[in-house]
Amino acid sequence: MLTKRIIPCLDIKDGRTVKGVNFVDIRDAGDPVELGKAYAEQGADELVFLDISATNEKRKTFADLVKRIATHVNIPFTVGGGISCLEDVAPLLEAGADKVSINSAAIKNPNLIDELSTTFGSQFVVVAIDARKVENQWVAHSHGGTRSTDKKLFSWAKEAQERGAGEILFTSMDHDGTKKGFAIDPLNKLNQLLQIPVIASGGAGTLNDFSEAFVIGKADAALAATLFHFGELKIADLKKYLLDKGLPIRL
Repeated sequence: MLTKRIIPCLDIKDGRTVKGVNFVDIRDAGDPVELGKAYAEQGADELVFLDISATNEKRKTFADLVKRIATHVNIPFTVGGGISCLEDVAPLLEAGADKVSINSAAIKNPNLIDELSTTFGSQFVVVAIDARKVENQWVAHSHGGTRSTDKKLFSWAKEAQERGAGEILFTSMDHDGTKKGFAIDPLNKLNQLLQIPVIASGGAGTLNDFSEAFVIGKADAALAATLFHFGELKIADLKKYLLDKGLPIRL
């Protein structure tokens, strides 16, 4: 069985790590370079960097900040935000990214998934889906969660896989920052539907929430921010808890 991954997420705005609740009420969470270095040292399996305002501000991801973070980490590093075409990727690769995450651009131009996977390999492409429940359907949102789209979570995730995505990063906007647990039911359905790994995101609040994401939701990885950024949970303690539960975890 593949080991389950624990992934801290650095949501970046104006060069600082930030965190909100349900994609609003943003507050400062610290220096991304220091946080990235600390998480790598603490045993995180991967690190995700999302420039959350790049798309809305119609600019590219800060490659110089990506480089500064990459210099201090020795774990796989995924970068997203403001990637709209193939040409946007090379500077991020040169800066130290191991994977890229695309969201709004993939919704606008699904062929971008095909282009990236063909050029760089599917293992390089993470398709992020920010979704919330609207009239009993999980609807994908773009532009940092500010715009509803015609994409539905499950059919869009399936299409992304067929186009060459190597992973799906599913964030429940309804659960984001609430610390009330991951969205287990859609997570489980995604993992039944897809053959590629699914990363759970949005809602982690307790040690047991991670266990449920892995055992019931069948997630391949769990991403969190608030708990880690504000010192409410240590990665080493989380991994020990999951190991004690019999889950395959890398120390």
